[in-house]
This record gives sequence, structure tokens and C-alpha cells, in this order.
Amino acid sequence: MSTPLVITVISADKSGLVESIAQVINRHGGNWLESRMARMAGQFAGILRVDIAPEKVEGLRIDLDGLTSLGINVQVAVSGQADEPELEILHLTLLGNDRPGIVHEVSQVLARNGVNVEQLETECSPAPMSADLLFKASARLGIHPQTDLEALRNDLENLADDLMVELTQER
Repeated sequence: MSTPLVITVISADKSGLVESIAQVINRHGGNWLESRMARMAGQFAGILRVDIAPEKVEGLRIDLDGLTSLGINVQVAVSGQADEPELEILHLTLLGNDRPGIVHEVSQVLARNGVNVEQLETECSPAPMSADLLFKASARLGIHPQTDLEALRNDLENLADDLMVELTQER
């Protein structure tokens, strides 16, 4: 029997950062199962899932907390499987002119429609043939079977005239 953990990491980016974390996990016999990590604006951020023997969790926490001396901030949470209904997967792609508050507006629409954001990537980049910034978002969403996809699409498209919305269901 093992204990599932979700670990988040943030630090100024530097060589050997991932190795430092992996070394601590390995020392405690943890199994690194999956992760998402990225460098952004000089900072390194990551989230990972680890399985470890229950009696080794506290020692792992202590050693991960010790990484703060290296400027690595770590948080550990025991992962629990909530009794949630099975959600269908929907992929969302958005493209439109960037403006302050766009992520807030989109997240309000998703919440109002009972949609769970499982993964979200956003970026701003220059529009072709102009200096305007384009906002691009790609999301993996969990939806309940009773979710009205047409109403969701309309709500998203009503945020701005220039916002292009693509919704595709995973089968």
C-alpha cells in the first residue's frame, strides 16, 4: 500500500533543480509517477505526483522542506480520490485580441456552466501583420453529461466579437 502525494515546486530557475527534488524523492523510496513543469519569466514551477510508503511520508516532507535553504519552495499534499461523478472530457481552444481580465471572464463562464478546468495553457503573442497581442488558450475541461454545450459555446463567444471558440469532445 502506498500513499499518493501531489507536490508543487517553485524556485528561481537554475541547473540541477529537478535533480535535487528527484534525489530527495528517491532517497525516501518514492516513485515519481507524473509531472508538469515549466520555466516562465525566470522562475521554475512544477507539480508532480508521487507514490510513497505511508511510513516514509513525514521524512519526505521534512527533507523537501529542507530544500528551502537552496531557494526551492515545496508544498506537499496527500492526494485523495473524491467521490465525484465521472466527467466527460472537452477540449477548448480560444483565440482573440488580448485584454486585461480575459482569463477572469473565461473562467467565470466556465464556472457558471459547471465546467471543471483540468488543464489550462495560455499565451499572448503578436498578431500577424500588426503589433496587437493575441490571447490564445487551450484547455482540457471536465463536463457533466447534462452540460449544455451550445449554451457554453454561446456564453464564451459572447465575451467578445473577436473571440474564436472551438470546443471538441474527447471520445
